[in-house]
Amino acid sequence: MMHKPDGNKGLSVTAFGELLLRLHSNGGKRFQQTDGFTSWYAGAEANVCVLLARLGVPTQYITRVPAHDLATAGVQQLKSHGVATQHILYGGDKLGLYFTEPGNNIRPTRVIYDREGTSYAALQRGQIPWADVFSQSSHFHWSGVAAAVSESAADVCREALEAALTAGVTISSDFNYRSKLWKYGAHPAAVMPGLLQHSEITVADLDAAKVYFDIDTDESLPLEQRFEQCYTALQLHMPRLKTLGMSFRRVKDQQLWYTGALAHEGKFFYASGFAITDITDQIGTGDAFTAGMLYGLIQAFTPQQTIDFATACGAIKQSIPGDWAIVSREEIEELMKNGLSGRIIR
Repeated sequence: MMHKPDGNKGLSVTAFGELLLRLHSNGGKRFQQTDGFTSWYAGAEANVCVLLARLGVPTQYITRVPAHDLATAGVQQLKSHGVATQHILYGGDKLGLYFTEPGNNIRPTRVIYDREGTSYAALQRGQIPWADVFSQSSHFHWSGVAAAVSESAADVCREALEAALTAGVTISSDFNYRSKLWKYGAHPAAVMPGLLQHSEITVADLDAAKVYFDIDTDESLPLEQRFEQCYTALQLHMPRLKTLGMSFRRVKDQQLWYTGALAHEGKFFYASGFAITDITDQIGTGDAFTAGMLYGLIQAFTPQQTIDFATACGAIKQSIPGDWAIVSREEIEELMKNGLSGRIIR
């Protein structure tokens, strides 16, 4: 499905975004009653890198962090999962933070961001040597979160995309609209279309497609048909688009189901999905889905195999605390083969 590029680049993924520290309220407690927080490292693009690296894809992560121990610990954790970090920049004083309050079947999970004035938000054009970064890359991945943090970060996204186009790198993206992050005066509809137009591969959701491109789909139709409508409309705005992925949560027979859809070169494929009986942590689910989709494309899976694998990645992530899908290909394939299991492996 994806062809190996000419030269000696091999098949490798570079991703760009902000590395974060996540503080999660302990014991299912609300912010106003918690007695402590559990910490994890996070970031949409970092989450993708970790799973791809664990699946065996050479992966490097690009960001800017302060030169202090909190940031260094996060970089070391990325390295421990096999992510290359040699092009990470160090400077500034603040690492991005976000706080989460766990939800449940009655009350949603809540998020509070603390990302203004971070090392990443202050990133400027010309600081990252993109030609060197892409000299050994076949794919570049970024998301809407990377452009939402600050005007200068959006400018660096634009710079990275220009360099990726020059280098002949396959560009993938995730719409990843976060309403709480767009605070620097630009509406996302004024920023994101110009950046997303270069993507050959993208992961989206119906709400973000409305915000960025004013795309409406018929809410009376099944999700599959709305997905097809969205894909058709997106092609008018994203002329290079070949592959669109989308994951869904829906209730069927009073049971929550996690499913996925893939449009590839004008044809549509759907995963039957998984009935989700218990959720440990749903944050990072979409990034695991994205990583699974990229992995399937890079490994030249069939489109049906790709969406089945991506959906399994998203499903299994929901069993793992923290933002990173710390799983193996064997565990994902076991889930695909045998479904959800509460058994003990001895």
